[in-house]
Amino acid sequence: MITHTGGCHCGKVRFEVDASADLRASECNCSICSKGGYLGVIVPKERFRLVSGEDALTTYTFNTRVARHLFCRHCGIKSFYVPRSHPDGISVNARCLDPGTVKSVEVRPFNGQEWEKQLPAGRATSFPN
Repeated sequence: MITHTGGCHCGKVRFEVDASADLRASECNCSICSKGGYLGVIVPKERFRLVSGEDALTTYTFNTRVARHLFCRHCGIKSFYVPRSHPDGISVNARCLDPGTVKSVEVRPFNGQEWEKQLPAGRATSFPN
């Protein structure tokens, strides 16, 4: 377990996340992830720290309103969000991590268009990272 740093494009939102140097990311085909090119690395909330930019974040919700998509209101980048599948976790965009600490990223496709069918009771029971 190491600490990765990252943030949005303009730098107003900065975070730290504790995860392996070898990451497993999901490439989801749901409408919002596929349109934004999001590569999700899901961790428990206690392994994520927002360092700066809370005041720069704006929240977007849709459908069931459980997932909280957080965007920088200045540059529009979603560097992390609270996923519906893991409401007690954080999904970090692997593309928003700073260079230098990531050794590898294994990208796995995820059928987010029908994710409830893939997870017990529509919710994940563990964290992949």
